Amino acid sequence: MIVLAGASASGKTEVAKTLAKKFNVTKMITTTTRKMRVGEVDGKDYFFVTEEKFKQMLVDNKFVEYTIYNHCYYGSSKDQIGDDKCVVIDPIGLKSYINLNNKNIITFYLESKEDTRYKRMLLRGDEVEKAKNRIINDRVAFHPNNIPKVDFVIDSENQTVEQVADEVYKLYQEKIKNL
Repeated sequence: MIVLAGASASGKTEVAKTLAKKFNVTKMITTTTRKMRVGEVDGKDYFFVTEEKFKQMLVDNKFVEYTIYNHCYYGSSKDQIGDDKCVVIDPIGLKSYINLNNKNIITFYLESKEDTRYKRMLLRGDEVEKAKNRIINDRVAFHPNNIPKVDFVIDSENQTVEQVADEVYKLYQEKIKNL
């Protein structure tokens, strides 16, 4: 399994999409209590559950990690871990995956400079204030002291999304082959 972490606009989501298109690496489907949006499909975009069901899953130790965002629960369940799957995660979730000590989980940190990430946020249409706040928040969340030792650190600043995806998949395949 490929675990991608990195600050806002480091390329994680686009790399995950490219891995899916180019190498048939499927996105791990996570579970949430938020309401389904128009066009979303249960079991494809997320597993949509009630808060009660989510809390029962917590009691039953079904999740690798979970978080609460905008009063909704989000979590990645252990039964979604598998070969040729990918999940995009924050530093806390990254630690949880690493703590599983599963040799089949390969972790990647995508690294790029603040000014580059800020420009990317503006180019994708993020509001200036939101982009600035994400940069400020990422300084804490993605401070080197908060990032555990990952299998690979990838430069996502000086490569295209496709080049990063190629590098991630190549390293993933090499690591899996040598297990």
